[in-house]
Amino acid sequence: MRTSRMAIQAAMKASNPAFTSEDILTLFTMDKKKPRSASLASILSAFVPTLLTAMLFIAVFATIRHRYPKIYAPRTFISTIPEKDRTPKARQSYFDWAHTLWTIPDKFILYHESLDAYLFLRFLRTLIFICVVGVCLTWPILLPTNASGGGTSTELDKISIGNVSDKKKLYAHAILAWLFFSFVMFTVARERLWLIGLRQAWNSAKSNAKRLSSRTVMFLSAPREAMEEGNLRRLFGEDSVRVWPAKSSEKLESLVAERDSLIEKLEVAEISLILNVNKKGKKARRGSIGRIGNDPTYNSLPDSFKQSLRPTHRLKTPPVGKQVDSIDWLRQRIKEKNAKIDELRQSHDSREGHGAEAIFVEFSSLAAAQKAYQQVASSGVFALTPRFTGILPSEVVWKNLRLPPARRISQDGVALTLVILTIIFWFIPIAIVGAISNVSYLVDHVKWLRFLNNLPDVVMGLLTGLVPPLLTSLLSKYVPNIFRYIFKTFGDPTNTSTEIRVLKWYYVFQVVHVFLVTAVASGSAAAIPQIVSEAAENPTSVPMILAKNLPTSSNFFLTYFIVQGLTSSSDNLLNYSDLLSYLFYDRFFDKTPRQKFQIFTSLTGIAWGKVFPKYTNFVIIAISYSCIAPLVLGFAAAGLAMFYVSYRYMLLYTVEPKIDTKGHCYTLALQQILTGVYIAELALIGFFGLRSATGPSVLLIILLVVTVLYDLIMNKYLAPLEKYIPADVTTSPEISGDGDEQTPLLASAEEGEASPQHSHIRSLGHRAHVPEKILDPVARFFQPQIATSHRALKTWLAQDPSFDADSDVPEYSEEQLEKAYLNPAFWSECPLVWLARDEMGVSKAEVRECEREGLRASDEGAWVDERGRVRWNEEGEDGSVPVLGKRVRW
Repeated sequence: MRTSRMAIQAAMKASNPAFTSEDILTLFTMDKKKPRSASLASILSAFVPTLLTAMLFIAVFATIRHRYPKIYAPRTFISTIPEKDRTPKARQSYFDWAHTLWTIPDKFILYHESLDAYLFLRFLRTLIFICVVGVCLTWPILLPTNASGGGTSTELDKISIGNVSDKKKLYAHAILAWLFFSFVMFTVARERLWLIGLRQAWNSAKSNAKRLSSRTVMFLSAPREAMEEGNLRRLFGEDSVRVWPAKSSEKLESLVAERDSLIEKLEVAEISLILNVNKKGKKARRGSIGRIGNDPTYNSLPDSFKQSLRPTHRLKTPPVGKQVDSIDWLRQRIKEKNAKIDELRQSHDSREGHGAEAIFVEFSSLAAAQKAYQQVASSGVFALTPRFTGILPSEVVWKNLRLPPARRISQDGVALTLVILTIIFWFIPIAIVGAISNVSYLVDHVKWLRFLNNLPDVVMGLLTGLVPPLLTSLLSKYVPNIFRYIFKTFGDPTNTSTEIRVLKWYYVFQVVHVFLVTAVASGSAAAIPQIVSEAAENPTSVPMILAKNLPTSSNFFLTYFIVQGLTSSSDNLLNYSDLLSYLFYDRFFDKTPRQKFQIFTSLTGIAWGKVFPKYTNFVIIAISYSCIAPLVLGFAAAGLAMFYVSYRYMLLYTVEPKIDTKGHCYTLALQQILTGVYIAELALIGFFGLRSATGPSVLLIILLVVTVLYDLIMNKYLAPLEKYIPADVTTSPEISGDGDEQTPLLASAEEGEASPQHSHIRSLGHRAHVPEKILDPVARFFQPQIATSHRALKTWLAQDPSFDADSDVPEYSEEQLEKAYLNPAFWSECPLVWLARDEMGVSKAEVRECEREGLRASDEGAWVDERGRVRWNEEGEDGSVPVLGKRVRW
C-alpha cells in the first residue's frame, strides 16, 4: 500500500510540479462528498454574453449592410460574375436579405454556383434532420428515465445516464440506441445513394459533359513516349484528341512572377507621378509656377519641373546606392525580364526529364475520358498513375507534376508524418482546455486551485462555460491551413486533391481533439479526486466512478454548441474582419487601379476541407451522446440551424468557392458521420459493462456487429459508383446528341412528380386516408431505390428553367484549347500597364512612353477624381476595364 501511494505521489509530481505533498495527501484523505456541479451556471454564463454578442453583430450587420454592398452583397452586382449567375436583388430594407433567404431555394446555388456549394447546404440540413429526429426519439423516453434513475447527480447531470443506478432502466437506452442508430445508418445510406444519382445526372448533363475538364484526364508518371503526339492513339485509344505535356520550369515561373511584380511596381510609380503632377497643377492654378500659366497641362510644364516630380529610389543591387528614376528603371527591368522569358520558352523542351512526367489527355467524349480514367493502361508498376479527371486548369499545382514516383511516395510519407505529429502536438493544449471546463470539480480538493473558490459565481461560470469553447475554437482554427501547406509543399498535384486530404485529416483532428481528448479530459477531471482516493482502498470502485463522471463531459459540448452557433454564425454575417480589411487597404494601401480592381472583384472563398469536418464533428458528438446525455442533440440541432442560415446567406451573397470537388467532400463527410455511431456504441458497451448490465450489453454488441457489416457492405458496393461515372450513364444518347432516350425518365422523387412510384403513393394514401402532402415525403425518403436514380434526378434538375443543359454547352477557340492545360508560365503575356486618366494629361504621356518601350498600356476605365483619389469603373459591363477578362467554363 505504501509503495502504491509513493508511486502515485511521484507520478503526480512529475506530471505537475505545482502539486505539493499536502495536495496529494488531501486527495487521499478528502471526504467523499459529492462534487458540486456547475452545469447550469456554465451554460447560462456562456449563453448570456454570446447571445448579446450575436444580437449586437446582427443589429450592426442589418444597419450597415446597404452601405457596403462590396462586402455584404457582391454576388448581386459584381462584374466578374456572369449576370445569369447573380443573386436577385430584393427590395431595399434592413431585412430584405431575410426575404431572399426565405424565397430563393437551395437549388439556385446548385445552378449558379457549384455542386459542392449546394451539397454543403444539404449536408447541414441532413445533420439538423438527424439531430431533430434524435430529439424526438430520445427526449420523451430517456430524459425522464435518467431523471428518475436513482442517482445523486444534480442540475443537468441529473438527466444524463450517469444518474441511472437501476440496471433494468438501461434497457431503454439499449433499445433507443437500436432505433436511433439504425435511423442514422439508413439516412447515411440514402444520402449516399442520392448523391450517386445526382452526380451521375449532373455530370452527364450535356452542358457539363461537353466541358473540356470533363473530357480530360491527367496522368502522372507518364512514360517518355507518351509525350509524343504520334503515340497518342496507340496508348490512349482512337477517342483521344490531343495531349498537353505538363511542362514545368521553376526558373521560368520565377521570372514570370518577378516580371508581373515589376509591372505592379511600375504602376505604383506611375500613379505616384500622376498624383504628384495633378497636386502641383492645382497649386499652379491658384498661383503661378514660372511660365506654367493658369491652366497648365503636363506637356506645358518645364522639363526640370517634371523631372523633380518623378519618383526615384536607390538601388540595392550593383551599383548599390545609386539613385535612379523609378519609372525608367522599372521599364528597363521589365524589358530584360521579357527577353529572358522569351529565350527560356524557345529553348525549353518538354520531353526533357526523367521518364516519369505528367500529361493531360483530351478525349472526344465524357464516356471515352471515363473509360481511360477507369482502366489500367500500362503494365508498368507506377506508369500513368495516379490519374485525375474533372481538373480545372486553375487547380493544377504545376511544380508538383513532374516528381519521380519514388520521390512522390517518400514526400507523401513525410507529409503524413508531419500531419500526425501536428495532431499529437495539439494534444497538450486541448487537454488543458478540457480540464478547465471542469475546474469546479477540482477546486475543492487541490490546494493551489482553492483561490478560485473566492471568485464570484458569474466569473466561475465564465471560466468553465465560455472560455473553454472559445479556446477550443481558436486552437483548431489554423490547423487546416497547416495541413494544406504541408500537402502542397510535399507534392499534391492539384488544389482539389489537397483539399480532400485536408478534409480527411482535419476530420481526424476534430474527432480526436475537439471531441475525444476534450471529453476524456473534461470527464476525467471530475473523477480524478475520487479515483485517487478510492484506488488504494477499493480498486474495484474505480470503473463505477468513471461510469458516473464521464457523462458530465457533455456539459462542455452544450456550451461549445452555444458559443459556436451564436458567435460564429453572427460573425459570418457581420464579417467585420473583411469589412475592416477592405476599408483599410482601399484607403491606405491600394493606390493603383489594378490594386483597387483586385480587392473589389475578389470574393471570399470557402475551404471545404475546413467546414465539412467541423460540422461532421458536431453531429458525431451529438450522436455519441444521444443515449448518454440526450440534451446534446437539441443543442447541436440549434447550433447547426444557425450555421445553416449564415452559410446560406454567404453562398447567396458573398462567397465564391474556388474549388469544386464534384461532390467528393459530401461523400466523405457522410461516411465520417458513422464515426459517431461507432463511438456511441462502444461507449454504451463500456458503460453497460461497468454497470454489469448483461442484457443491454448483449444488445449493443449485436448492434455493433450489425453496424460493422453494414459499413463494409455499403462501402464495397457504393465506393465504385462514388468514384466513377458508369458507362451506361456516359453513353446515353442525351450526351452524344444522337437523339432522345427511349426509356421515359422517372419522375423526380424529390419533387413528387407523376410516376409509378407516385401513383403507388397516391393509392396508399387513399386507402389509409393519409394526406398526400404528408405521405409523399415519407415515401420518397423510404424508397431510395427509386427516388435516387439518376433518371429521377435528371428530371429533378430539369424542373428549374434556369438549368438548360442543351443551350449552355461551352465552346472553345483553337487558341484556348492549345493553352488550356499548359503551364501559364509558358504562354502568359506581359500584363498591361493600367493607369488612371487625369486632367493634366500625365497618363496619356506615360501610356505613349510605355508603348514606345514595347509595353502595353492603357488609361481606360480609371481616372483621378477632383479630390485626387484614384477611381475605376466598378460597373465594368461595357468592356471599359482593360484588365477584365471573360470567364471560360473549362
